[in-house]
Amino acid sequence: MKKIEAIIQPHKLEDVKAALTAIGIEGMTISEVRGHGRQKGHKEVYRGMEYQVDLLPKVKVEMVIAGARLDEAIQTILKAARTGKIGDGKIFVSDVQEAIRIRNEDRGEGAL
Repeated sequence: MKKIEAIIQPHKLEDVKAALTAIGIEGMTISEVRGHGRQKGHKEVYRGMEYQVDLLPKVKVEMVIAGARLDEAIQTILKAARTGKIGDGKIFVSDVQEAIRIRNEDRGEGAL
């Protein structure tokens, strides 16, 4: 099993959710987060004063999937989240040793 954490632009969330649902991946956790990468934020002018906005709003999509579906899920997220501009986000993949459904103690991929 693999865990995918995708940090994406907030306005791309619905596109990513729809694309993942279309390929049969429905279980996911969504969090509103703030941060920056290489872009290091931007400057805004408010009431004549200039401010550095260095923590930009992003959305974190987390899901645990069967290892066999990893490439399909990554390609789906890439296509749905890409705008081609700086700040599109990142995808992180890690191994999951175990998954346990609390309700009935199903384990492994059966718990997904």
